[in-house]
Amino acid sequence: MKNFFNTLYRYHALVYKVGLYILTVLLIVYVFPKGGKFPYEFQKGKPWQYETLVAPFNFQIEKSKEELAQEQQEIREKNIPYFIKSNDISEIVATKIQLEFNELVNDTVADKPKLEKSLTSIVTNLYEFGVLDEDLDFDQGKGIFIKSDNSLQQTTFDKIVLNNEIRDVIFKQLIVDSLVIYQDQITSLVYDNLKSNLSLSETLTNNALEEQIAALPEIHGVQEKGFKIIAKGEVVEGLKLNKLNSLRSKYESQTWSKSNYNWIVFGYLILVSLILMMLFLFLKKYRNDIFENNTKVTFILFNITLMIILTSLAVKYDTDFIYVVPMCILPLILKAFFDARLGLFSHVVAVLIVGFIVPDSFEYVFLQIVAGIVTILTVSEIHKRVNLFISVGQIVSIYILASFAFYIIKEGDIVQFLEVFKFNGETFSSDLRWDYFIRYILSGAAMLLVQPLIYIYEKFFGLVSDVSLLELSDTNSKLLKKLENEAPGTFHHSLNVANLAEAVANEIGANTMLVRVGALYHDIGKMKNSLYFTENQKSSSSLHDELSPKESAQIIIDHVIHGIELAKKFNLPDRVIDFIRTHHGTTTVYYFYKTAQDEGVMVKKEDFQYPGPAPFSKETAILMMCDSVEAASKSLKEPNSVLIDEFVEKIISKQVNEGQFLNANITFKEIEIVKKVLKKKLNHIYHLRIEYPD
Repeated sequence: MKNFFNTLYRYHALVYKVGLYILTVLLIVYVFPKGGKFPYEFQKGKPWQYETLVAPFNFQIEKSKEELAQEQQEIREKNIPYFIKSNDISEIVATKIQLEFNELVNDTVADKPKLEKSLTSIVTNLYEFGVLDEDLDFDQGKGIFIKSDNSLQQTTFDKIVLNNEIRDVIFKQLIVDSLVIYQDQITSLVYDNLKSNLSLSETLTNNALEEQIAALPEIHGVQEKGFKIIAKGEVVEGLKLNKLNSLRSKYESQTWSKSNYNWIVFGYLILVSLILMMLFLFLKKYRNDIFENNTKVTFILFNITLMIILTSLAVKYDTDFIYVVPMCILPLILKAFFDARLGLFSHVVAVLIVGFIVPDSFEYVFLQIVAGIVTILTVSEIHKRVNLFISVGQIVSIYILASFAFYIIKEGDIVQFLEVFKFNGETFSSDLRWDYFIRYILSGAAMLLVQPLIYIYEKFFGLVSDVSLLELSDTNSKLLKKLENEAPGTFHHSLNVANLAEAVANEIGANTMLVRVGALYHDIGKMKNSLYFTENQKSSSSLHDELSPKESAQIIIDHVIHGIELAKKFNLPDRVIDFIRTHHGTTTVYYFYKTAQDEGVMVKKEDFQYPGPAPFSKETAILMMCDSVEAASKSLKEPNSVLIDEFVEKIISKQVNEGQFLNANITFKEIEIVKKVLKKKLNHIYHLRIEYPD
C-alpha cells in the first residue's frame, strides 16, 4: 500500500490529467441532447445521395416555417374586417334633420313636400349600410362584415359612405327628384347634423383572424410506413424536403430506449475521447510546457467544455439559437493567454465535437472554423479596444457572407432573398431567415465580453494576458516607482534592457509585451542592497571592499531570491517571476570568483554560481542576452563598431557554450538575429558625437 501511494504521489500530475480527461469526456457526453440522431445528411436543392428512402413508420408531413408564414400572410391579406353599426345614431340624425328642416322651410314653399320626401331618401341612402368618417386604405371591392345589434351583414367596402362621398349621394338624389336648385341648402343641412354610425372593430377583426390562423393545418398529411419518401438522385425540394425534415424531427424528438441509449452513448464516448486525445497529444508534442502545467490544461478544457455546454443548451432549447453562442470567443481567450496556434486547434476541437449534435452540421462546422481562422488572423493586440471591435465586425461579416453563400447554393438564386411583403407595418420574408443575421450580430456582441472574462480568468486561474502585461508595463506602477526611488541606476538599466529586448523580440517573433514586462521587473531584487550594485553606487569607493569575494558574490546572487520574494509580495504573475528566476541562469559571478582565485583561496565554483534555472522560453533567453550585453556595455571605454561587434559576440557565445539556452525554444538562427539586433542598437547608442566648442 505504501508503494502504491508513493507511486501515486510520484505520478500525481499524470493521474490528475487522466482524471481530468475522463471527467471532461463524461461531462460533454452527458450534456448532449438525449434524442435520436437522424442518420442522413441532406441539403435543400441538392440530389439525394443515398439509396431510395422508405418511411420506417407513419409520421405527419409538417409544413416548413416558411410555408406556414406564407399561408398566414395570405389569410391576413384575405381577412374580412368587422364594422360595428349603431342604428340609434341614424334615427337621432333623421329626427334632428326633420326638425331643423321644418324650422327652415315654411309651409308656403311649394316644393316643401317634395323636399321633405327627398331629404328622407337622402338620409335613408346614407345610413343604408352606414357612414364612416375614418380614412381606411381598403379596396372598394373588399368584403366586409357589418354587425348591428344581433345581426351580421356581409357586403363590400364600396357600399359604405365615406366623408368625401356624402355630397355625391345628396346630389344624385336631388337630380332624381329634380331639386338641384336646393343643393346648397340641403347639403348644409345634412352636413350640420350628420354623424358617423360605423366604426372598425379591431377586436372582432383580430379575433376572426386568430381563429383562421389557429385553424390553419400545420401538416400536409401523413406519410404511411413502407411508402417511398425520396429516390437516389432526386433533388431535395418541395414536398420531398418537407417529408425529410419531418422524418428528421421525428427521429430527434424520440427518446432513446435503454438499449439504444447505452450504445449511442458508447459511440459518443469513443468519438469525444478521440478528439480530446488529439488535443492532449498536440499539447504534449508542441506545447509541453503547457501540458506539464495542470492549471493551464484545466483552463483549456474548462473553456472548451463551457462552449460545448452552451451550444448543447441552445440545441435543446431552440436550434435557431446555436449561432448566438459566441464560439469564436474560445480562440480569442486562448490566444490572449497562450498563442494563436493553440487557440485555433482548441477551437477546431470544440467545433468538431459540437458538430455531432447541431443540425446542418457541415454548414455549422464550416462557418465556425472559418470564423475561428478569421479571429486568429485579425485579433493581434487585444488590449487595444479598437482592434477588438474591428475584429468582431470582420467576424460577423464573415458569418453573414458565408451564410448568404449557403443560401444561394440551396435556393439556386437570390430572388427570394430580396422578396419581402408587408402587412400592417410588419415585414415578412418568404424564405430567407433574416433573424439569423441578427443572431450573428448578437454573437459578435457577446464576443466583446472577452475583456472582462479575461480579467476573471486571470484572478481565478492565476494566468496573465497581454491586457495585464500592458498594465504592468506602466512605469508609474507602485513597484517600479519604488525601484526608481530606491535603486535609480537599476531602474534605468531595466528600461534600457526592456527597449533592447522588445526590439529583439520583434525581430524573431517572440512575445514583445511579455519580454518587455519581464525586463522591467527582472532586477527588482537589487532594491534590498542597492548600493552593492555598480549602477547605484554614488562614489568611486565600493562597499565590496570591506567584504570577502564569497560574501560579495552571495549578495549579488541573492538579488534573484529577493526579487522573487518581492514579486510574490506584490502579486506579480508567475510568467513575470520566471524572468527574475532565469535572467542569470546558472552563470557564475565571474569577477568575484576570479578575485577569490587570485587571492589564492580554495574556492568552490558552486559558491559563485546563480541557482538558476536556465532560461526555458524564447522570451527568457532574450532577456538573459540583453541584460548581460547592456550591463557589460557600460565597461566599454571607447566603443566603436568593431569593438561592439566583438563584445556582443563574446558575451552571447559564452552563454551558448555554457548551455544556458538548451532548454529554451530558441534556434541558433534566432540567436544570430539577436546578436545582429544588439550590435545595431548598441552602435546607435554609442555613435560618435561631434565636440561642441566651449
